[in-house]
Amino acid sequence: MAQAVEEWYKQMPIITRSYLTAAIVTTIGCSLDIISPYDLYLNPKLVVKQYQIWRVITNFLYFRKMDLDFLFHMFFLARYCKLLEENSFRGRTADFFYMLLFGATVLTGIVLLGGMIPYVSASFAKIIFLSNSLTFMMVYVWSKQNPFIHMSFLGLFTFTAAYLPWVLLGFSVLVGASAWVDLLGMIAGHAYYFLEDVYPRMTGRRPLRTPAIIRSLFADEPVVAVRPAAVRFAAPAMDDAPPQ
Repeated sequence: MAQAVEEWYKQMPIITRSYLTAAIVTTIGCSLDIISPYDLYLNPKLVVKQYQIWRVITNFLYFRKMDLDFLFHMFFLARYCKLLEENSFRGRTADFFYMLLFGATVLTGIVLLGGMIPYVSASFAKIIFLSNSLTFMMVYVWSKQNPFIHMSFLGLFTFTAAYLPWVLLGFSVLVGASAWVDLLGMIAGHAYYFLEDVYPRMTGRRPLRTPAIIRSLFADEPVVAVRPAAVRFAAPAMDDAPPQ
């Protein structure tokens, strides 16, 4: 059993494996009081005035208590992040990393701007960890890129993948979780889907082209052309043969 888990872990693509590992280690560390969540949550004042820049990143790594909700999000992270990286972004690790960076930036911007709007600022002020929202964004993007796959929810009913975010949103409301977190993920996911898939088809322009500096951080998967053993190449024609 342990060997099977190890093999499953090693076969994960690099971004999925790195994010899943960081999320589990951070959440376990907080549960064991090795790390304090107060040092991780998103606090714009501490980021700007005390230069605690790490909070912009660490708020995406902590998934709160290790309960059923934590297991659900680890499943979503391991499954849909892996599916995106292995299929839609196969051989495009830099593009996948840029997608996550774009989503994290959009989510952070929404929370910061929402905290300045009267009447809703109190609701946004309660959102201090965006890990669940980023995971939901990946689910949304995957559902948009694979809308016709048939799925089943807990064996109760079937639906196509296009409705998966809405099914999960309804489930979150039923179990008493905040709908804001999932809605933010859907907004960020739709922003990416529109700019990356819809807008280029409409205009021929791609605004989310991955910057060269990010591409330089990742080596694309090599494409190997295999030559069949039984195939031989003909000798060049006499006119094209090199001079003796």
